Amino acid sequence: MAAQTIRPEDRLFHLILALMATTQGLSKEHILQTVRGYREDIDAGAQRATIERRFERDKDIVRELGIPLETYVPAEDQGNNKATLYRIPKTEYDPPRGWQLDAQDIRLLNTAAAVWREGSLSVEARLTHTKLAGYGVLVDEPLVGFLPMITARDPALDTLRRAVAEGYQVRFDYLTPGQSQPKTRTVSALSMVLHENRWHLLSVEEPGGSERTFLLRRIVSPVTALEVPARGAAAGQIESMTAELDELFWSQQARIEVTPGSIAALELAHRPGSSTEGESVLVHFTDAVSLGVELAGYGPDIRSIAPETVQMAHREALNTVVAQHGR
Repeated sequence: MAAQTIRPEDRLFHLILALMATTQGLSKEHILQTVRGYREDIDAGAQRATIERRFERDKDIVRELGIPLETYVPAEDQGNNKATLYRIPKTEYDPPRGWQLDAQDIRLLNTAAAVWREGSLSVEARLTHTKLAGYGVLVDEPLVGFLPMITARDPALDTLRRAVAEGYQVRFDYLTPGQSQPKTRTVSALSMVLHENRWHLLSVEEPGGSERTFLLRRIVSPVTALEVPARGAAAGQIESMTAELDELFWSQQARIEVTPGSIAALELAHRPGSSTEGESVLVHFTDAVSLGVELAGYGPDIRSIAPETVQMAHREALNTVVAQHGR
């Protein structure tokens, strides 16, 4: 029987409930053996050190949410760290006086929760929902109107977000442009960045430690979580890697000929930093292949003029469409 997968926010929710339900406090051993999420990890045979690291991270997240997590050692066990007890004083966790949500608020939360279940928004957003649930807000009213169709287009997105949140290494196959065969990569996931409306993974490749940025749409295999702790980001490392993406974007420019008055002309002209010269639009870009695929979506309303890398990528994208859908 396959091991049950428990989402981090589900584990956090049950941890909060358990710590609120106790007045005397719970030991770490009791929590790991009984609380949903940790218990399944133990049953699945996960390494003890990995489970304990998750518990330590979860404690930090609970406190970051503003929840008063207390620790203390009973007088008779002073000096014995294994006897440390954890609890959340319910009186200190109660919502502010007069705070309440009306029916419309709950419907909006319900819609948001349905979107979160699709893995489209951030771990932080899901944790906010967890905190509201801890207050006793049950988001279970029927939807009114319609549910936004927002989904994660990149299958790897949710798995990589978990790797970043929980701090473990991952492995996947990645197809670099111009290569015919993918290469297996093992990395410490540092952060997810939405750049040019595409998800990128900022990471450190293992075992060498070289910085690597991966475009999620080029990951061509399932992402495998490894029972190995990820190396943490150095001070300023994520900011530096993000800045490099921005620098690459502003350093490259493509000339696109557009049909005046078309959707292509309007949208391309309103990309960051774009300028218009007659019937041509100059657009900045980070990745030639990604831009070529985007341009192919405008059909006959555009023609890529320069550089050659974008022309080739645009032509290849159009040929792929013809091969898959042409008659």
